[in-house]
Amino acid sequence: MARVRHPSPQTAAVLVALAENGEDWSHGYDLCRTLGLKAGTVYPILIRLAERGHVETSWETDPPRGRPARHLYRLTTAGAELARAVAAAARAAEAAPAPGPAALAPRTA
Repeated sequence: MARVRHPSPQTAAVLVALAENGEDWSHGYDLCRTLGLKAGTVYPILIRLAERGHVETSWETDPPRGRPARHLYRLTTAGAELARAVAAAARAAEAAPAPGPAALAPRTA
């Protein structure tokens, strides 16, 4: 039986941010700033997503003079589907009522 792994909140945030950009390319640095996450968090997530086929990568083709080319990222079709599923799960979790004290009490039988 295959184990279902749910993405971390940080991975979900990266997926949703990339999905909001649609087919446009994003820079890792911009994602860091937008999400308020450190590069040491965002770049490993982008690498993992790329290895799993959820993100495609490319190098900037025409960087401004004096600056090296930057790596660009955008969702693949599979990544867009994953982002939709993650966003739907987040909306469902927000809509679900929080468990009350009775639900958290130990059972006695």
